[in-house]
Amino acid sequence: MDTNAWIVVLVVAALLAAALAVAVTLLVRLVRTRRALRRAGLPTGPRWVFWGAIAYVVLPADLLPDPAYFDDIAVLLLALRSMRTSSDPLR
Repeated sequence: MDTNAWIVVLVVAALLAAALAVAVTLLVRLVRTRRALRRAGLPTGPRWVFWGAIAYVVLPADLLPDPAYFDDIAVLLLALRSMRTSSDPLR
């Protein structure tokens, strides 16, 4: 392979590593948010939202091929949003 091909491979690998890091960070944030809401006695929303998001991230069946974690990130963000909405006392 020539130098340009290696540069492209390294850039793609760096982008995929960054996407994986974001997905893992959001997964940890989702678990911590649920724990904090439960400790505070607030509703955490439907259980299936939490466990569905966890299962979607962990299981190999995805909407997009697994090197692209963008669908996993979207599922985790939606789960965080639904948990936050269900715990908001003003809504």
